Amino acid sequence: MNSKIGSTIVFLCFVTALIATLGSLFFSEVMQFIPCSMCWYQRIFMYPLVIIFLIALLYPDDKLFKYSIGLVLVGLAIAIYHNLLMFGIISESAVPCVQGVPCSTEYINWFGFITIPFLSLIAYSTILILLYLGKRGLFKDEK
Repeated sequence: MNSKIGSTIVFLCFVTALIATLGSLFFSEVMQFIPCSMCWYQRIFMYPLVIIFLIALLYPDDKLFKYSIGLVLVGLAIAIYHNLLMFGIISESAVPCVQGVPCSTEYINWFGFITIPFLSLIAYSTILILLYLGKRGLFKDEK
């Protein structure tokens, strides 16, 4: 792979995005949890990452960082904002969820702090860290 970002990093990014995507589909389609507006926005930026990272695994490209970083940063920003709401730091009156399910709805709450928006935050943060490490040339493939 000619890219600075090695195939191991790309694979880990792919797996992270795939788990996040399948997890969101499981929560909405199997568990019947209706996503709020902010959850939809986070999905909009996560789902294409699965395809981008899969294509990068099949056809390595030096521009992967440029293709994916915008989606990751916007998705991460939305996830941070949503978590600030969930933890009560931002008032519910300052969110775009005016119709349908409130953005503060907690379908799950594991260990008192792990919610669906928190899982999204972890996924986006993990991908960002992996991309950064890959961009810095750490964990490059050995030839």
